[in-house]
Amino acid sequence: MFDRSFLLSFHSMAFGRPKICTLCQWCAFRTSTRVRVRSSRPFSSLQPYRAQEITKGEEEFVPRPLGRPIGFTEPPQLGENTGLDNRSLRQRRDDFVNWDRHLKRRKELAQKMGRPYFRDFTNMKYREGKSFLANPKLFKADVALYFPNLHGRTLASPKASQDTTPVLRGKVSVVNVFSSAWGEAQVNTFTGIKENPELQEILGGNRRVAQRVDINIEENVIKAWIIRLFQYRLRGQRATEDWEKYFIIRKGISESIRETIGLLNGRVGYVYLLDQDCRIRWAASGNAEGDEKVNLTRGLKRLVEELTRRTEK
Repeated sequence: MFDRSFLLSFHSMAFGRPKICTLCQWCAFRTSTRVRVRSSRPFSSLQPYRAQEITKGEEEFVPRPLGRPIGFTEPPQLGENTGLDNRSLRQRRDDFVNWDRHLKRRKELAQKMGRPYFRDFTNMKYREGKSFLANPKLFKADVALYFPNLHGRTLASPKASQDTTPVLRGKVSVVNVFSSAWGEAQVNTFTGIKENPELQEILGGNRRVAQRVDINIEENVIKAWIIRLFQYRLRGQRATEDWEKYFIIRKGISESIRETIGLLNGRVGYVYLLDQDCRIRWAASGNAEGDEKVNLTRGLKRLVEELTRRTEK
């Protein structure tokens, strides 16, 4: 009764659709899809070039030696950086209504949230996480800065937390800081028995004035529980008198502490040489390279000799 063109016109007027059949619409859709795919190819070809640029930039990364002392300007004090809240109810109430404290806390949270979660993993591409080279010579005592007080459990006291300052103060200390098996293997390239027997000889022959201290930072609850479960293995690898020199730290390592003493990568190991006053005289990160191991041994020997002469007077 009605021809096809009339029906299409009436359908278009009634429903507001173009004058095209379903088959034609499908053909047009397939054609437009092909056009989009073809048009996207030139843009996608830029991806390999960008990847090459990033790779080239990573290969050119070169850690620089420490140019100035690192650490805190004030000596460490007992009870600092425990991660525990010992305030009374009244103090908590006063702090709750203190607007300045809220602003400070907000700033700390913003810094923590603004730090990329996978930054530590991506930095592993750069010289196996090495963020800086050790200073070739010891920092002078009058300009050296302080290592902070940390708080955690030791192999000698797994149920009671201890401060690190009483252990470090009064002796020359080689401090290994790590939070993973990878980091522990890196610090061993500096202080291991096989890797640096000369350093071990100095430590063993001067136990009265020199020591090695291990600080295992593990803020993850599950991993900390696993470490605690296998503490008997850690004890078996060390002499009984060294159990009190192995700390397991769970709390109190703030972003400010990390930035101040150079703990820039949580997966990498760090080595610090402290004098009897807890001042950082030498520091290194990652695996030992070049003369770093020799400089550490030489610096330890010098500090031991200075402290020995001072105590004999």
